[in-house]
Amino acid sequence: MSVTAAMVKELREKTGAGMMDCKKALAETNGDMEAAIDWLRAKGIAKADKKSGRAAAEGLIGIASAGTKAVVVELNSETDFVARNDAFQDLVRGIAGVAVNTDGSVEAISAATYPATGKPVSETIVDAIATIGENMTLRRSALLSVEDGVVATYIHNSVADGLGKLGVLVALKSTGDKDALTAIGRQVAMHIAATNPLAIRSSEVDAAVAERERNVFIEQARESGKPDAIIEKMVEGRMRKFFEEVALLSQAFVMNPDLTVEAAVKEAEKSVGAPIEITGMARLLLGEGVEKEESDFAAEVAAVAKG
Repeated sequence: MSVTAAMVKELREKTGAGMMDCKKALAETNGDMEAAIDWLRAKGIAKADKKSGRAAAEGLIGIASAGTKAVVVELNSETDFVARNDAFQDLVRGIAGVAVNTDGSVEAISAATYPATGKPVSETIVDAIATIGENMTLRRSALLSVEDGVVATYIHNSVADGLGKLGVLVALKSTGDKDALTAIGRQVAMHIAATNPLAIRSSEVDAAVAERERNVFIEQARESGKPDAIIEKMVEGRMRKFFEEVALLSQAFVMNPDLTVEAAVKEAEKSVGAPIEITGMARLLLGEGVEKEESDFAAEVAAVAKG
């Protein structure tokens, strides 16, 4: 029996599976719709795609390093329970290991071959969804590298080696001692985990963000009723303080608040034996920005009672 486009469309609507998977299922079952649905379920494809609409805001952050580069990835799941699953942890660790040899983008990682399965990472995740039974999403990633120096890493709330709830990378360019450089780099990474700076330098703070802050300060200053010239000085003072607070190098160093991060790094140059330049940073907090669906249990019960 020949498989028509209408049949593929119908199967896709019933299962939510991809077009090519539906076409293959119908071909394998000689066009029998119910058998094709069972074929997709057996392969885990229909099960996986039916779950794809559910919010995945739990999961794990994974970090991997290779030479003078490191990557951080976020693989989301629906529940924290799954994040404690050994198979899920192995998957995150494996994806991070694959990611460090890509350009670090989600697209490149998804398309890369996962060694244990021989399939692309994206297909490996679909298979894992079917096996573990929860929706999963490779949501974010970042890769940093330096020609000479180190990319220091830090995992907060670690659940296993290289896995946790918050991951930080910081790239330090230097020709000096790599062990000493890694030590100061880890401290700076821990600082970034704690303070979440917007940029390395004040000049690199997003112009739109700075403009919003300036407008808020202007409105606040105007309420004082002072002359425009005074208001301008008040706003400039507040903006200087804003940049100090959100730019990494001008922040008070968490490990020693008497020093700025810039001064602490300068101090570390003595033990490193060469100048140090922070060239990049990345901070991924699990589930950041994901809107979790709040379940109204009473409403669910009422809906069921109404039939």
